[in-house]
Amino acid sequence: MSLREVFESEPDRRYVMFGGKGGLGKTTLSATSAFWLASHGKRVLLFSVDPQASLSDIFQRDIFGKGPVSIMENLWAQEVDADRRIREYQEEIRKKILDMYGFDKVPEEIDNYIAAASAEPAMEESAIFDAVVDIIVQGDYDYYIYDLVPLGHALYYLSMAKVYDEWINKITKLREDMREYDKLAATLRREEKVQEDQILGELTYIKDRINASSRILTDRKRTAFFFVVVPEEMIILDTQKAAALFAKFDVPISGYIVNRVLPPDLGQGKIPPYLRNRIAMQQKYMEQIRVTFGDEIRSYVPEMERDITGLPMIERLAQRLFVDGGGAR
Repeated sequence: MSLREVFESEPDRRYVMFGGKGGLGKTTLSATSAFWLASHGKRVLLFSVDPQASLSDIFQRDIFGKGPVSIMENLWAQEVDADRRIREYQEEIRKKILDMYGFDKVPEEIDNYIAAASAEPAMEESAIFDAVVDIIVQGDYDYYIYDLVPLGHALYYLSMAKVYDEWINKITKLREDMREYDKLAATLRREEKVQEDQILGELTYIKDRINASSRILTDRKRTAFFFVVVPEEMIILDTQKAAALFAKFDVPISGYIVNRVLPPDLGQGKIPPYLRNRIAMQQKYMEQIRVTFGDEIRSYVPEMERDITGLPMIERLAQRLFVDGGGAR
């Protein structure tokens, strides 16, 4: 089944992710797929959490941190600004402290702690994860195409849903136990009903959001995850390992896209030894890819003669990928 057939046969798969090691062409394939779907009348949001602003490069537009930006009819692109998200976190925490405790001003020692915590590397990852949750639970588009960061970080984001869920379950249980003690104490003192627990309400809200995003990411009917691979030995091995790890998080793997395939006629005629060796090496690894991934290969993407930047080049690649026989062969 080709990539086009996957999209056409599974219209309910609205959440599409392209992943793999850095530099393999995930952004190119994400943008090309988004372009093709949008050109067929689907409302598409293509988004990335990569701080290198790769979508800005490929569309030749400044979209970093600007929310969904219209690229063409039916297609929007968004790049998450983690620093801005962290600043928003800080202000949200300060506001909740003021609301919960009735302070006129956040105490200096607490404000210093908020600032210090925001400098931790985990805060950036948490901010990005929260931004992704915001995007995927909105449901405003027909398709959400997620240009994932490199595999190591992608696994971290995907695992965070389970980590957060377990942590919040424990905290919520403790909070609920405390709530029961408060109720009992109030009854014994014949006091009025205990006030609503704002902290417990906040924990429940966070948990519901995480569960909603986790259900989407692991739902085979709604989510498709494609690994991007190129004909190189280390990439093939790393992709196999990553696929096994993704399976542990119940991420539905929908197939593999083989990128940067040299044209078959390149080796014809008299060519330099270096190029002949490169072609022979690629043929060797192409065979390894066919044996390893078999009928799970969705498309072979040709090496283009120019960088894929700007809508005209994206359209050319979409023609090759979805129309001119880009299917598995």
